[in-house]
Amino acid sequence: MLRDVPQTLIAANSAATESPAKPLLICLSHLRWNFVFQRPQHLMTRLARHVDVLYWEEPLIVEEDEATVRLTSDPSGVTIATPLLPDHIAEARRPEVIRALFNRTLAGKPGPMVRWFYTPMMLPIAQHLNAAVTVYDCMDELSAFRFAPPELPRLESELMGLADIVFTGGYSLYEAKQRQHPNVHPFPSSVDVPHFAAARNVDCTGQPTIGFYGVIDERFDADLLAQVADLRPGIRFEVVGPTAKIDPARLPQRSNIAWLPAVEYADLPERLGRWHAAMMPFAINESTRFISPTKTPEYLAGGKPVISTPIRDVERHWGNVPGVIIASGAANFAAACDDALALAQQPEEWIGEVDRALARISWDRTFHEMHGHIQSRLVSSQSMASLRKRSKPRYDFLVVGAGFAGAVMAERLAADAGKRVMVIDTRPHIAGNAYDERNAAGLLVHRYGPHLFHTNSDDIFAYLSRFTEWRPYEHRVLADLGERGRVPMPINRTTLNLLFDAGLTCDEDASAFLAQRGEPCPAIETSEDVVVSAIGRELYEMFFRGYTRKQWGLDPSELDKSVTARVPVRTNCDDRYFTDRHQAMPLNGYTAMFERMLDHPLIDVLTGVSYAEACSLVQFDRLVWTGAIDEYFGTCFGKLPYRSLRFEHETLPVEQFQPVGTVNYPAESVPYTRITEFKHFTGEQAPVTSVVYEYPCAEGEPYYPVPRPQNQELFARYDRLARASDTIFVGRLATYRYYNMDQVVGQALATYRRLLPELGDRLTTSKVG
Repeated sequence: MLRDVPQTLIAANSAATESPAKPLLICLSHLRWNFVFQRPQHLMTRLARHVDVLYWEEPLIVEEDEATVRLTSDPSGVTIATPLLPDHIAEARRPEVIRALFNRTLAGKPGPMVRWFYTPMMLPIAQHLNAAVTVYDCMDELSAFRFAPPELPRLESELMGLADIVFTGGYSLYEAKQRQHPNVHPFPSSVDVPHFAAARNVDCTGQPTIGFYGVIDERFDADLLAQVADLRPGIRFEVVGPTAKIDPARLPQRSNIAWLPAVEYADLPERLGRWHAAMMPFAINESTRFISPTKTPEYLAGGKPVISTPIRDVERHWGNVPGVIIASGAANFAAACDDALALAQQPEEWIGEVDRALARISWDRTFHEMHGHIQSRLVSSQSMASLRKRSKPRYDFLVVGAGFAGAVMAERLAADAGKRVMVIDTRPHIAGNAYDERNAAGLLVHRYGPHLFHTNSDDIFAYLSRFTEWRPYEHRVLADLGERGRVPMPINRTTLNLLFDAGLTCDEDASAFLAQRGEPCPAIETSEDVVVSAIGRELYEMFFRGYTRKQWGLDPSELDKSVTARVPVRTNCDDRYFTDRHQAMPLNGYTAMFERMLDHPLIDVLTGVSYAEACSLVQFDRLVWTGAIDEYFGTCFGKLPYRSLRFEHETLPVEQFQPVGTVNYPAESVPYTRITEFKHFTGEQAPVTSVVYEYPCAEGEPYYPVPRPQNQELFARYDRLARASDTIFVGRLATYRYYNMDQVVGQALATYRRLLPELGDRLTTSKVG
C-alpha cells in the first residue's frame, strides 16, 4: 500500500499502534515575535493548530543576576521563549549559556521533534537535537544584510547539509538555493485577503496620501523618498513602522513626509484604508536582490495601487498586473505616484483583475502545502525509526528507485506474483523524474522538466490506464530562430515555406526541396552526417548544431548518429511533435498515477532513503536496481558520462506566456535550450502561468547517457558484471540508454515476464506482464 509508513511492519509492534505523541515544532528565529507580524507569525499560528510550537527568539540582555528563559503564551497557541541573559556574562560565553537554557527548556518534551530554522545563526544551540525533521525556511538572503555575522555563510552551508526540507521566501531566492539542496520549494510572500480587504471600506478623503508600512532598514531607500517628496510637495507620504540597523535621526525630514510608529497587524487595514495609494521605495542593492515583499499583495488586497522600485520578484509576479507600477529613479517614481493616484479614482478599471490574481494565493494555501511536505517527511522519519526498533523484516524484493522502472516492477511483483516488496528512493518523493506537484501559485508543474506521454503500444497504454484517466494532449513545439521568427519543430513543409517562401504544396515538392539542399556523405557515422546529408548545412546550422552543442556539450560531429536521428524531418504539414497512436497526459498528474500504482497491501515505500540505509533496516531475497549501473559497482571501471539539466521555474503574471507547450532555442547565444509552459499540458485556467527554463550542464543528476563509442565500451564492461549478478537491472540508468517513458515501462514489463519462471506458484492471472 502506498504510504511512507510501512503499516504492515508497524502493526507487529504493539507500541507503534498507539496514537503518536503530538509533534513538537521548535522554531528558531532571528525575528522577535512581537516586532512585526510577518511570515513566521502567519505560519506558526497556523501550525499551532496541528503541533505544539515553541518559538525561540534571540536573547535579551538584561540587568539580572541569573540567566533564565521567559515563556509567553500567544493566543494562537504558540509559546514564545525569550532567553534573558545577564549583562555581566561575557559575550564569548553567551552561546554556551543559551544552549544550556535551550536544553533545560526542552527537557522532558515528548513526541517527534521538528526543527524549523529562520536563521543559520541558531544552528549551534540546536544542532545536537535528535529531530525527526529539520526545516530551513530561508525567507531572506541574510548574509547580504547589514551587519551580517561573518560566520553566517558557513553555518548556512552546515544547515543545508542537515535540513530535510528547504523553503524559500521567493522565486529569486529559490533559484539561488535550488542547487544547494535536493528538496527545495519556493513559497513567495502570501496574503490574508479578507483581513486586508477591510481597507476598502475605510473612507479615504483629504490630501492625496501615499503610504508604506514595514521595517525601515537598509532595504528602504529614504533618499529616494526625499527626492520624490521634493518633486511632489502636494502629496503626503506616510511611513509607518520601526527602524532597524539605521539611525532614526538620520532619516530625511520633509514637511510632506510623516515618519510614524508601527501599528499592530490587526490595525493595518484601517491605516492602509486612509491612503490613496501605497509605495515600496526599496533600494536596489544586495540586501534586496532576493526579497519577495509581502506588502505587494497586502496593498492590492486593500484596494490600493502600488508603486515599486524594480525589485526582481515584484516585477516577475506583479509587473503585468494592473494597479502595480514599476519605476526607477526619483523622476519616474514621482510620475508613477501621479499615475497611481489617477488609478485610485477609477478602481473598477483594474481591481477585478487584481482580485483574480489574489484568489490564487493565501497564507492558508501556503501553510497547507508546507504542512504537507513536513508531514510526508515526518511520517517517513517515523517509519524509519519504527524499522530500527524491530529486528530487520524480510521482503521478497527490494526495489531501488520509485520511478517508472521501479514502480512497474514493484506493482507486477506484488499484484501479479504476490511478492512482498519494499520500494525505496533517495529523493523525498515517488515518481522519479516524472514527479509533478502544485507550486506556490497552485498550478501543476513537472519539477524535473516536461514529461509528455506518447506510445504506439496498445499494451503499455492499457497497462498504465489501470492507474489513471487521461487528458488527450498532442504536443507542439516551435523553434525560436531570433529575427527569423518562430517556426514548427520538427521541420515540416510549413517550416520550409515560412523560412524560404518556398511555395511547397505537397509532400513531393518538399521532398525534392530537401533533396536539393542535402549534402550526401560517403558514410553516416555522426549526428552531423545524419542531418547534413538529409537537409543540408544551412538547416543543420539553423536548427541542430547550436542546440546539440548546448544539450550535449559536444559538437554533433562528435556524437553518435542516433542523437539527431531521433528528430524526424517531415514533408507534410503535421506540426505535432509526436505521431504516436496514443498521446495523452495523466488526468490528475504523474504523481497521482504512481500513487495508485504503488497502492498495494504487499508494497511498502520509503522515500529519502539511500540503498545503504535500507540495507541496515530490512532484509530481502532479491534486488531490483534502477539506479546508475556504474554506481552499483562502485564505479570500479570509472564513471559513466552523463549530461545533466538545471531547471529554473517561474510563475508569471500572465494567463499565457507562449502559444505552444514548448519553445526551443537553438542559438548558442541563448543559454537555455527550451522553455515549457505547463498549462498547455494540464488545461488549467488561472490568471498566472508557470514555465520552466532548461539549462544543460555537465554536473548534477544524470539524465542523458552521452552516446559515444568509448562510453558504450565502458558500459559493456559494467554490463558483463551485471549479467553475472543475481541483481535485476532495469531502467534508463541501469542499462545506460535513453528511453522514452513508454519504453521504460515496456522494458520493465518485459523484465518481469522473463522473471516469471523463477517466481514460484503464487501467481495471479494477468493479461499484461
